[in-house]
Amino acid sequence: MKTALVTGANSGMGLTTTIELVKQGYHVVMMCRNTRRGKVAWISAKEQTRSEELTLMQCDLGSLESIRNFAEEFKSKFSKLDVLVNNAGVVSVKRRLTDDRFESHLGVNHLGHFLLTNLLLEELKASDQGRVVTVSSGAHKWGKIDFDDPHFEKGYNVAKAYGRSKLANILFTKALAKRLEGTNVTANAVHPGAVSTNLGIDRKTEFGKSVHKILKPFFQSAEEGAATTVYLATAPELKDVTGKYFYQMEEIDVSEDAANEWLAEELWGWSEERVGI
Repeated sequence: MKTALVTGANSGMGLTTTIELVKQGYHVVMMCRNTRRGKVAWISAKEQTRSEELTLMQCDLGSLESIRNFAEEFKSKFSKLDVLVNNAGVVSVKRRLTDDRFESHLGVNHLGHFLLTNLLLEELKASDQGRVVTVSSGAHKWGKIDFDDPHFEKGYNVAKAYGRSKLANILFTKALAKRLEGTNVTANAVHPGAVSTNLGIDRKTEFGKSVHKILKPFFQSAEEGAATTVYLATAPELKDVTGKYFYQMEEIDVSEDAANEWLAEELWGWSEERVGI
Protein backbone atom coordinates (compact mmCIF):
# COMPACT_ATOMS: atom_id res chain seq x y z
CA MET A 1 0.00 0.00 0.00
CA LYS A 2 1.19 3.50 -0.86
CA THR A 3 1.80 6.00 1.94
CA ALA A 4 1.01 9.71 1.81
CA LEU A 5 1.79 12.44 4.32
CA VAL A 6 -0.44 15.52 4.43
CA THR A 7 0.59 18.51 6.53
CA GLY A 8 -2.14 20.63 8.10
CA ALA A 9 -4.54 17.71 7.74
CA ASN A 10 -6.97 18.70 10.48
CA SER A 11 -9.24 20.98 8.42
CA GLY A 12 -10.03 22.52 5.04
CA MET A 13 -8.06 21.31 2.05
CA GLY A 14 -5.75 19.22 4.21
CA LEU A 15 -8.61 17.13 5.56
CA THR A 16 -10.26 16.90 2.14
CA THR A 17 -6.98 15.83 0.52
CA THR A 18 -6.55 13.22 3.25
CA ILE A 19 -10.00 11.76 2.66
CA GLU A 20 -9.60 11.65 -1.13
CA LEU A 21 -6.21 9.93 -0.92
CA VAL A 22 -7.56 7.29 1.46
CA LYS A 23 -10.44 6.67 -0.95
CA GLN A 24 -7.85 6.09 -3.68
CA GLY A 25 -6.14 3.42 -1.62
CA TYR A 26 -3.41 5.32 0.22
CA HIS A 27 -2.49 5.02 3.86
CA VAL A 28 -2.42 8.67 4.95
CA VAL A 29 -0.40 10.16 7.77
CA MET A 30 -2.25 13.21 9.05
CA MET A 31 0.29 15.71 10.36
CA CYS A 32 -1.39 18.23 12.69
CA ARG A 33 -0.07 20.93 15.00
CA ASN A 34 -2.90 20.73 17.50
CA THR A 35 -3.40 17.21 18.89
CA ARG A 36 -7.00 17.79 19.98
CA ARG A 37 -8.12 19.22 16.63
CA GLY A 38 -6.13 16.51 14.92
CA LYS A 39 -7.93 13.78 16.84
CA VAL A 40 -11.32 15.22 15.86
CA ALA A 41 -10.25 15.33 12.20
CA TRP A 42 -8.81 11.81 12.38
CA ILE A 43 -12.13 10.45 13.67
CA SER A 44 -14.02 12.40 11.00
CA ALA A 45 -11.75 11.07 8.24
CA LYS A 46 -12.22 7.50 9.45
CA GLU A 47 -15.98 7.93 9.47
CA GLN A 48 -16.09 9.50 6.01
CA THR A 49 -13.81 6.91 4.41
CA ARG A 50 -14.86 3.91 6.50
CA SER A 51 -11.18 3.06 6.58
CA GLU A 52 -8.54 2.44 9.23
CA GLU A 53 -5.72 3.50 6.89
CA LEU A 54 -5.07 6.73 8.77
CA THR A 55 -2.30 7.64 11.18
CA LEU A 56 -2.38 10.82 13.26
CA MET A 57 0.96 12.42 14.11
CA GLN A 58 1.70 15.72 15.84
CA CYS A 59 4.16 18.30 14.55
CA ASP A 60 4.51 22.07 14.75
CA LEU A 61 5.96 23.44 11.50
CA GLY A 62 6.86 26.58 13.42
CA SER A 63 9.49 24.64 15.38
CA LEU A 64 12.59 23.13 13.78
CA GLU A 65 12.98 20.84 16.79
CA SER A 66 9.42 19.58 16.41
CA ILE A 67 9.99 18.89 12.70
CA ARG A 68 13.17 16.94 13.39
CA ASN A 69 11.44 14.89 16.09
CA PHE A 70 8.54 14.20 13.75
CA ALA A 71 10.86 13.04 10.96
CA GLU A 72 12.59 10.59 13.30
CA GLU A 73 9.26 9.22 14.50
CA PHE A 74 8.01 8.92 10.92
CA LYS A 75 11.14 7.01 9.87
CA SER A 76 10.65 4.60 12.78
CA LYS A 77 7.14 3.78 11.54
CA PHE A 78 7.46 3.92 7.75
CA SER A 79 10.24 2.78 5.42
CA LYS A 80 9.00 4.74 2.41
CA LEU A 81 6.87 7.72 1.47
CA ASP A 82 5.05 7.86 -1.86
CA VAL A 83 3.44 11.29 -1.60
CA LEU A 84 4.27 14.34 0.53
CA VAL A 85 1.63 17.08 0.41
CA ASN A 86 3.01 20.31 1.85
CA ASN A 87 -0.39 21.83 2.55
CA ALA A 88 -0.25 23.53 5.97
CA GLY A 89 -0.19 27.30 6.00
CA VAL A 90 -0.70 30.33 8.21
CA VAL A 91 -2.04 33.82 7.64
CA SER A 92 -1.48 36.35 10.41
CA VAL A 93 -2.72 39.92 10.38
CA LYS A 94 -0.19 40.78 13.10
CA ARG A 95 3.50 40.07 12.74
CA ARG A 96 4.32 36.89 14.64
CA LEU A 97 7.50 34.87 15.05
CA THR A 98 8.03 31.12 15.15
CA ASP A 99 9.89 29.35 17.95
CA ASP A 100 13.10 29.90 15.97
CA ARG A 101 12.45 33.64 15.49
CA PHE A 102 11.38 33.44 11.85
CA GLU A 103 8.48 35.59 10.61
CA SER A 104 5.55 33.17 10.80
CA HIS A 105 4.54 33.08 7.12
CA LEU A 106 8.05 32.40 5.87
CA GLY A 107 8.84 30.22 8.89
CA VAL A 108 5.84 27.90 8.64
CA ASN A 109 4.75 28.06 5.00
CA HIS A 110 8.25 27.81 3.57
CA LEU A 111 11.06 26.98 6.01
CA GLY A 112 9.05 24.38 7.94
CA HIS A 113 8.16 22.51 4.76
CA PHE A 114 11.69 23.01 3.38
CA LEU A 115 13.18 21.18 6.35
CA LEU A 116 10.48 18.51 6.48
CA THR A 117 10.88 17.67 2.79
CA ASN A 118 14.66 17.47 2.99
CA LEU A 119 14.50 15.20 6.04
CA LEU A 120 12.18 12.79 4.21
CA LEU A 121 13.92 12.67 0.82
CA GLU A 122 15.39 9.21 1.36
CA GLU A 123 11.93 7.83 2.18
CA LEU A 124 10.54 9.46 -0.96
CA LYS A 125 13.34 7.94 -3.04
CA ALA A 126 12.56 4.53 -1.50
CA SER A 127 9.11 4.55 -3.13
CA ASP A 128 8.44 3.41 -6.69
CA GLN A 129 7.63 6.97 -7.71
CA GLY A 130 7.77 9.66 -5.03
CA ARG A 131 5.89 12.91 -5.37
CA VAL A 132 6.16 16.21 -3.51
CA VAL A 133 3.16 18.51 -3.93
CA THR A 134 3.44 21.95 -2.38
CA VAL A 135 0.41 24.19 -2.04
CA SER A 136 1.33 27.70 -3.18
CA SER A 137 -1.04 30.46 -4.30
CA GLY A 138 -1.64 33.10 -6.94
CA ALA A 139 -0.55 35.45 -4.15
CA HIS A 140 3.03 34.59 -5.15
CA LYS A 141 2.69 37.19 -7.91
CA TRP A 142 2.91 40.07 -5.42
CA GLY A 143 5.53 38.37 -3.25
CA LYS A 144 9.11 39.63 -3.12
CA ILE A 145 12.12 37.91 -1.56
CA ASP A 146 14.17 40.37 0.48
CA PHE A 147 17.28 38.78 1.96
CA ASP A 148 18.11 42.03 3.78
CA ASP A 149 14.82 41.94 5.72
CA PRO A 150 13.36 38.43 5.25
CA HIS A 151 11.32 38.53 8.45
CA PHE A 152 9.65 41.94 7.99
CA GLU A 153 11.32 43.71 10.89
CA LYS A 154 10.35 46.85 8.97
CA GLY A 155 7.00 47.59 7.38
CA TYR A 156 5.12 44.38 8.09
CA ASN A 157 2.14 43.76 5.83
CA VAL A 158 0.12 40.53 5.90
CA ALA A 159 -0.47 40.43 2.14
CA LYS A 160 3.21 40.99 1.38
CA ALA A 161 4.28 38.44 4.00
CA TYR A 162 1.87 35.79 2.72
CA GLY A 163 2.85 36.53 -0.89
CA ARG A 164 6.52 36.18 -0.01
CA SER A 165 5.94 32.74 1.52
CA LYS A 166 3.92 31.57 -1.49
CA LEU A 167 6.64 32.79 -3.87
CA ALA A 168 9.12 30.87 -1.74
CA ASN A 169 6.98 27.74 -2.19
CA ILE A 170 7.35 27.88 -5.97
CA LEU A 171 11.06 28.74 -5.89
CA PHE A 172 11.58 25.83 -3.49
CA THR A 173 9.66 23.50 -5.82
CA LYS A 174 11.74 24.47 -8.83
CA ALA A 175 15.06 24.15 -6.97
CA LEU A 176 13.97 20.82 -5.49
CA ALA A 177 12.95 19.45 -8.89
CA LYS A 178 16.37 20.40 -10.24
CA ARG A 179 18.09 18.52 -7.40
CA LEU A 180 15.90 15.47 -7.96
CA GLU A 181 16.70 15.14 -11.67
CA GLY A 182 17.59 11.54 -12.46
CA THR A 183 15.71 10.18 -9.44
CA ASN A 184 12.22 8.70 -9.14
CA VAL A 185 10.90 11.72 -7.23
CA THR A 186 9.02 14.68 -8.73
CA ALA A 187 8.13 18.05 -7.21
CA ASN A 188 5.29 20.30 -8.30
CA ALA A 189 3.38 23.25 -6.88
CA VAL A 190 -0.32 24.05 -7.01
CA HIS A 191 -2.53 27.13 -6.84
CA PRO A 192 -5.78 25.91 -5.27
CA GLY A 193 -7.74 29.05 -6.08
CA ALA A 194 -9.72 31.08 -3.56
CA VAL A 195 -10.81 28.39 -1.15
CA SER A 196 -13.18 28.60 1.79
CA THR A 197 -11.10 27.32 4.73
CA ASN A 198 -10.19 28.55 8.21
CA LEU A 199 -6.97 30.11 6.89
CA GLY A 200 -6.75 33.69 8.09
CA ILE A 201 -9.03 33.27 11.10
CA ASP A 202 -7.19 33.84 14.36
CA ARG A 203 -7.61 30.65 16.39
CA LYS A 204 -7.57 32.46 19.73
CA THR A 205 -9.70 35.52 19.01
CA GLU A 206 -11.60 34.25 15.92
CA PHE A 207 -10.68 37.57 14.30
CA GLY A 208 -11.68 37.46 10.64
CA LYS A 209 -14.57 35.02 11.12
CA SER A 210 -17.37 37.51 10.30
CA VAL A 211 -15.62 38.73 7.14
CA HIS A 212 -14.94 35.16 6.13
CA LYS A 213 -18.61 34.25 6.58
CA ILE A 214 -19.73 37.09 4.29
CA LEU A 215 -17.27 36.15 1.55
CA LYS A 216 -17.77 32.38 1.79
CA PRO A 217 -20.33 32.14 -1.07
CA PHE A 218 -17.72 33.54 -3.46
CA PHE A 219 -15.09 30.91 -2.58
CA GLN A 220 -14.57 27.43 -3.93
CA SER A 221 -15.26 24.55 -1.57
CA ALA A 222 -12.35 22.71 0.05
CA GLU A 223 -13.17 19.76 -2.26
CA GLU A 224 -12.81 21.95 -5.36
CA GLY A 225 -9.61 23.47 -4.03
CA ALA A 226 -8.05 20.11 -3.18
CA ALA A 227 -8.87 18.51 -6.54
CA THR A 228 -5.67 19.62 -8.30
CA THR A 229 -3.53 18.67 -5.30
CA VAL A 230 -4.96 15.13 -5.40
CA TYR A 231 -4.48 15.08 -9.19
CA LEU A 232 -0.78 15.97 -8.84
CA ALA A 233 -0.38 13.35 -6.12
CA THR A 234 -1.98 10.47 -7.99
CA ALA A 235 -2.37 10.92 -11.76
CA PRO A 236 -0.33 8.28 -13.66
CA GLU A 237 0.21 10.64 -16.60
CA LEU A 238 2.15 13.03 -14.35
CA LYS A 239 4.78 10.54 -13.20
CA ASP A 240 7.52 12.33 -15.15
CA VAL A 241 6.23 15.90 -14.76
CA THR A 242 8.29 17.98 -12.34
CA GLY A 243 9.12 21.56 -11.44
CA LYS A 244 5.74 22.84 -12.66
CA TYR A 245 2.91 24.96 -11.27
CA PHE A 246 -0.72 23.86 -11.71
CA TYR A 247 -4.17 25.38 -11.42
CA GLN A 248 -7.43 23.49 -12.11
CA MET A 249 -5.56 20.44 -13.43
CA GLU A 250 -3.55 22.50 -15.92
CA GLU A 251 0.03 23.74 -15.93
CA ILE A 252 0.13 27.55 -15.81
CA ASP A 253 2.80 30.23 -15.88
CA VAL A 254 4.36 31.76 -12.79
CA SER A 255 5.53 35.31 -12.10
CA GLU A 256 8.88 36.55 -13.38
CA ASP A 257 10.39 36.24 -9.88
CA ALA A 258 9.06 32.69 -9.47
CA ALA A 259 10.71 31.69 -12.75
CA ASN A 260 14.08 33.15 -11.70
CA GLU A 261 16.50 30.21 -11.37
CA TRP A 262 19.17 32.35 -9.70
CA LEU A 263 16.67 33.47 -7.07
CA ALA A 264 15.58 29.86 -6.50
CA GLU A 265 19.18 28.82 -5.87
CA GLU A 266 19.83 31.81 -3.64
CA LEU A 267 16.75 31.03 -1.55
CA TRP A 268 17.72 27.35 -1.31
CA GLY A 269 21.14 28.19 0.10
CA TRP A 270 19.69 30.79 2.48
CA SER A 271 17.07 28.30 3.67
CA GLU A 272 19.67 25.58 4.26
CA GLU A 273 21.58 27.92 6.53
CA ARG A 274 18.47 28.87 8.49
CA VAL A 275 17.24 25.34 9.18
CA GLY A 276 20.69 23.84 9.74
CA ILE A 277 20.96 21.38 6.86
